[in-house]
Amino acid sequence: MPKTLNIIRDEHRSIAAILHGMEYLVDRIRARKAKIDPRVFRAMIYYLDTFSERMHHPKEDRFLFSALRKRGGEAAAAVAGLEQEHAAGGDALRRLEQCLVRYEEGGDREFPAFAEAVARFVREYREHMHKEESVVFPMAERLLSARDWQAIDRAFEENRDPLAGDRDTRDFEKLFDRIVNLAPPPIGVGPEA
Repeated sequence: MPKTLNIIRDEHRSIAAILHGMEYLVDRIRARKAKIDPRVFRAMIYYLDTFSERMHHPKEDRFLFSALRKRGGEAAAAVAGLEQEHAAGGDALRRLEQCLVRYEEGGDREFPAFAEAVARFVREYREHMHKEESVVFPMAERLLSARDWQAIDRAFEENRDPLAGDRDTRDFEKLFDRIVNLAPPPIGVGPEA
């Protein structure tokens, strides 16, 4: 399997952990088993914004999807749909963040809308990752040459978050650690409310 696809799968696992954490925490609130510090949701949204929206999706679009688009037909159509979903991702995060603000400020009466926003966001994100892994990855393995993969792999290894300058993966590790420290068990190690 090309190195790029392994990198994307690893990144998907990190994103999936955040999505699972959001769902779990909403379920805990719904069951009245915990009062969750909103900072954990803010850190999760920030992680998805800084990592997924500014680093992960642009790498996919610029390197993997552009190579597939050149193959035309089925590949171009599949990639176009995923690129549209990438373009809409920032707006989806902003809507989720607005629901969080309303929940923070409005209290329990705003929770159902926040819980629905989390459920919709998580469902759509999981569907997106599933399409990439089950449709686009096999297509890419079938259509791209060894030379294509060498260029894509090199670009993925060299590409850094353009907004972060000299930032490296340690910043994302710190953010992930912050989420773990804020979230209650079993998602994190933070205090149980």
